[in-house]
Amino acid sequence: MTATVPGLDLDSPPFDLLDAGQKARVAAAVDLGFHPDGTRLIEAGQASPHVFVILKGRVQASDPGAAGGEARFAEYGPGDLFGAFAVIAGRARHRYVAVGDTLCFLLPATVFVQLVADNPRFAAYFHEALSVKRRLLAGQQQPGELGRMMLTRVRDAQLAPVVAVPDHTGIGAAALALREHRVDCLVVTGDPAGPGIITRTDLLDALTTGGLDAAAPIGALASRPLRAVRADDVLFQAIVTMTEHHIERVVVLEGEQPLGTLGMAEVLAHYASSSHLISLRLARAQSIEEIADASSGMTDLVRQLHAQGAKMSYLMELVSALNRRIMARVFEQVVPVQHRDKLCLLVLGSEGRREQILKTDQDNALVIADGFDWPGLPAAMDAFSQALARIGYPPCPGGVMVSHPHWRLAQSAWRDRISQWSRVADGQTALDLAIVLDARPVAGNAALFDDITPALRALGKDNILLRYLAEATLSKGNPLTWRGQVREADGRADLKRGGVFPLVHGLRTLALRHDIGHRNSFDRCAALVQAGAIDAELGRDLPQALAVLMRLRLGQQLADLAAGRAPGNAVDVASLRRLDRELLRDALRVVNAFKSYVTESFHLTG
Repeated sequence: MTATVPGLDLDSPPFDLLDAGQKARVAAAVDLGFHPDGTRLIEAGQASPHVFVILKGRVQASDPGAAGGEARFAEYGPGDLFGAFAVIAGRARHRYVAVGDTLCFLLPATVFVQLVADNPRFAAYFHEALSVKRRLLAGQQQPGELGRMMLTRVRDAQLAPVVAVPDHTGIGAAALALREHRVDCLVVTGDPAGPGIITRTDLLDALTTGGLDAAAPIGALASRPLRAVRADDVLFQAIVTMTEHHIERVVVLEGEQPLGTLGMAEVLAHYASSSHLISLRLARAQSIEEIADASSGMTDLVRQLHAQGAKMSYLMELVSALNRRIMARVFEQVVPVQHRDKLCLLVLGSEGRREQILKTDQDNALVIADGFDWPGLPAAMDAFSQALARIGYPPCPGGVMVSHPHWRLAQSAWRDRISQWSRVADGQTALDLAIVLDARPVAGNAALFDDITPALRALGKDNILLRYLAEATLSKGNPLTWRGQVREADGRADLKRGGVFPLVHGLRTLALRHDIGHRNSFDRCAALVQAGAIDAELGRDLPQALAVLMRLRLGQQLADLAAGRAPGNAVDVASLRRLDRELLRDALRVVNAFKSYVTESFHLTG
């Protein structure tokens, strides 16, 4: 029989981490206490005889300061737990005072300590930071096939052996090797450009449509560069790689040595990937209408993966890979093949960082080769922006699109603009520079963008500009109220303004200062930790906080879409589960800690 205590939910975090016997111990030991308004429940620096769970009323946590003052830390309400640290460590970090008459469940310290000793997962919830709470939640949210997809390593899939042949091997001999070894591809070696891969389909096309005979060498037919995944990558990462590069098979590396090859068929044996079906339909699309039709399933794909607990980093990578395919296919529809190597299409902002999940405003730009003159370019770029709008990417209200002349420039003009950014510090400069720092090429000739990248990275040596950029990290205000609660307007909290933007922009500015070329916020954070620019503890909590904010925002956006409302950045805090509210509050505290770090690092006034 399940242990119950009226008013105390033992099936909610963190008590849901206990087994039936441990829940029974809680039910038997817990008492109920009444605390009049102003009662000091726990004093900062002292131990507590109980862990408290609020049944009714509110409790204010504060940090005592000099001269009798205090700084408010947080306010707790019904269902919230506090005092665990005071029991575990023997001293409280904060002072806890009843706000109004308050009823609390009291779990004796001795019982709580024994539960922590007996249950490692329960202990981890209290001993560790935001990252562990999030992993414990994720462990409960990843059932079925996707859960296995997130945990199964590539090495554990059904890998085909690596069969290598020299580049002078004839087509006929290569076909015999495929049959003899019962594989679908060969690794081709001996070319100065590096190893490549050739499939059964490549050989067939060479004979039937390429006009080659069976003795023709296969070296020139191989696909290069060789796309690979690591043996310790999860299978989901293999799907992302194959989707992004429009390939059916990758080489699996153990260190630098090939361990085997992995094809989409083997991956689909573990997981029926609708993302691959979208990718195939995009590859076959011959018109804007067919591209729009192929991409129409993306929101449902996101909904499915989110409901099954997909890690935000994997979800963002997969959606980014599909978005890149869509942009490239539209670009091919509007730009004749003879002009494509003179142009480079860039995606900016969240799409440039590979952090866009749902279809949001277009943010893109164009680099034009110096001296290239194509009278049809304005009309082609207008058609590109209109096509994206038809597919479901709304026009950018600020006009950050290739259809606007301000965002399509020759290489030399881009360098001039970057130089101007270093001389003029104003709001528009900061906005333009910020989104271009996230730029990523997705179609055309990427070398055109590579040519202007050094000028962008050189801005990291301009301390005045860096300081101006860093100030924007603080511009959105405190995401927590003076009581330590999540700041809301009309019952909703704007997670982009109060949380996502300060983290993303602060990491972007620090990456520029330390000459880090990564665009993705998670990659920037890891590189900053590795460079010693952020300490390990903050570097651990930042990506976890960002993932929490993005997951909660996405959940609300999907709920709004299902209800027929336009998705935005504001989350209905009252509708969140208790652990999600706690994670949100913890994440916003990380945001504030990071803003303090940025303030100190750039010598801002705060």
